[in-house]
Amino acid sequence: MDTVENKTVQYLTGIHSPEDFQAIPSDKMKEVAEEIRAELIRVISKNGGHLASNLGVVELTMAIHRVFHTPKDHIIFDVGHQSYVHKMLTGRYDRIETIRQAGGLSGFTNRFESEHDCFGAGHSSTSLSAALGFAISDSLNGSDAYTVVVIGDGAYTGGMIHEALNNCKKKLRLVIIMNENEMSISKNIGRFAKNLSKLRTKSGYFKTKRWTGMFLRRIPVIGKPTFRIVRGVKKMFKNVLYGSNYFESMGLTYLGPIDGNDYEAVERLLQEAKKIDESVVVHLKTKKGKGYAPAENAPELYHGMSPQKSDYCKTTFSKEMGKMLSEMVKKDQSICAITAAMGESTGMDMIKEVAPERFFDVGIAEPHALTFAAGLCANGMKPFVALYSTFLQRGYDQVIHDIALQKLPCVLLVDRAGLNSGDGATHHGIFDVAFLSQIPNLKIYTPITMETLRVAMTEAYESNLPCAIRYPNASENEEVVQKFYRNGVSRRLGIAKDFSDGQALSAVIVTHGKIVTEAMTATEHLREKGISVGILLLEFLKPYDELSDLLAEMLSDKDVKFLFLEEEVRSGGMGMNLSDQMIRRHGLATDSFEILAVDDSFVDHREIGQSVYAAAGVDSDDIEAALLRLLEKEIS
Repeated sequence: MDTVENKTVQYLTGIHSPEDFQAIPSDKMKEVAEEIRAELIRVISKNGGHLASNLGVVELTMAIHRVFHTPKDHIIFDVGHQSYVHKMLTGRYDRIETIRQAGGLSGFTNRFESEHDCFGAGHSSTSLSAALGFAISDSLNGSDAYTVVVIGDGAYTGGMIHEALNNCKKKLRLVIIMNENEMSISKNIGRFAKNLSKLRTKSGYFKTKRWTGMFLRRIPVIGKPTFRIVRGVKKMFKNVLYGSNYFESMGLTYLGPIDGNDYEAVERLLQEAKKIDESVVVHLKTKKGKGYAPAENAPELYHGMSPQKSDYCKTTFSKEMGKMLSEMVKKDQSICAITAAMGESTGMDMIKEVAPERFFDVGIAEPHALTFAAGLCANGMKPFVALYSTFLQRGYDQVIHDIALQKLPCVLLVDRAGLNSGDGATHHGIFDVAFLSQIPNLKIYTPITMETLRVAMTEAYESNLPCAIRYPNASENEEVVQKFYRNGVSRRLGIAKDFSDGQALSAVIVTHGKIVTEAMTATEHLREKGISVGILLLEFLKPYDELSDLLAEMLSDKDVKFLFLEEEVRSGGMGMNLSDQMIRRHGLATDSFEILAVDDSFVDHREIGQSVYAAAGVDSDDIEAALLRLLEKEIS
């Protein structure tokens, strides 16, 4: 994509706090917006990140920071991926080059990064619940602070937003900004609606409305009843001509809709919302990718971008899964594909092309996706559900109660498994092994090549029990293929091995997933020191009793040392479960193994230039050190 390299930055370099931004003359806001867009395009094209959504909220974010005052006032962005502009205007422009880089700015809001980020995010639909917590606590404590929450219309497909709306109190200093950038939510018909929305953005309208209300209420005896009658007639007249909407039905004051990319109109409407001094919904319509034609024309392609120099153009596990499932869908009319607003990212969009009637994008509603799959399955269909590992967390109860308990053979495609650089702690898939390992009647597959992915999908399809197939946000590693699958892939998944030097083994690394490349580097270093270490690559995890029996068959030498290695949390993970089975079923000595995993950490705040594996304490150096500790007696 085109980048903006030589654009002069006049205003942004002088913004070290929101006060600096507020001191810029109002007639310069257009120039500031242009600078922000140029910088977004330049930085995101280099680092990767969320471009279209940030380009769409430039004027909106600017207006918020002109009307409200952080950190006293609280600004909460749903998901937080559209907060890059907010970061620029709150003293972080000098570090914007580091966004999504090791040791740099987070790609989401982060409480540990700045006092202006009052609430961290990364997943959708949480914002309004958090905002209610801020607004109600301010009310209870007598604070006059405002809470402003920015929610994209897509978030309204998630249940939490509606749960929070159901609990909204009228007398709060809460401004709910609905940023509509894709779908129409409120009823908006014809020229009358358009003219009414224009009228309602003018300050004279609000002044007249307030003055009329005060005048009527002050009339002795009949004033307040008259005011209620007039207000009721006005509302009835508006509902007939304009249509009522969801928010007003919930008892909330509603303003808009207006053009959210018109800076002056947005600032004016936010000023009026502030004066209302109660919970109010401000409805804005913005254009994703605003100001950059490629992103305007195809915002879905510029939502989450990879860095320009990345090899993301190579086929990934997500893309290959989509191709494989498309082939399966053509052959079996019972197969259904389900995703939760992530069709493009998970590869599921391919199924929409070949069998649209069996492709279901349920929106940001992971719990619904899973129970919906359970219902399909209970009635004879074969659902495949593709979710990011961290988004699967939201459907934990549904996996247990609705799928596994009823032994329904749904297939969970767990994307972005393991550690993920760039997006930070909110997107590390390090918990699914632990929480899925606890669930009876469920098998976990861990393919790390395209052929093992194909076999896993076939096995899961043929299973009469639920299965989870977890794979990374990556492409296939050719060195892994050559080392572990030089003779091809078995028809049934088990354990692949690399004992390449042929010497008697001092230790064996037992691992799964893409961290095997770190294990390969560590074993090469140890072989140079005369220490022979083999690697066993697990193609499935659960059932652990079955896996332990297979492991025992492959290694008859009882004296070999084991290092159980994983890029997921230690507690409840593969190492704990498999070592326990090996101890109980095959007499593994408790001093003959060690577990190296993510130990009680969310893996965040990395040093500049540090790899995500090093930050988690599981890179090749950590592996080598763990093996040397394990072999210390033999070496001495």
